[in-house]
Amino acid sequence: MKALLSSKPVLWFLFLFNLVVAVAAPFVVDGSQGVMTAVGMGVVSLGAGLSLLKGRGQGQDQGQRQAQRA
Repeated sequence: MKALLSSKPVLWFLFLFNLVVAVAAPFVVDGSQGVMTAVGMGVVSLGAGLSLLKGRGQGQDQGQRQAQRA
């Protein structure tokens, strides 16, 4: 399950879908429920975005290591 959740396509989906829902929630749902939905979805979106950035840095490190080995 961890390998599935950390794959790039899944992270991109989580990032974009939750970002759209976080932006739209206060306009669709009234009151504090809309705000809390936006906050919760925003946190998930930030987590997925940070994982994408973290994975991007690791991918560059691996490429540099392979270049050094050659």
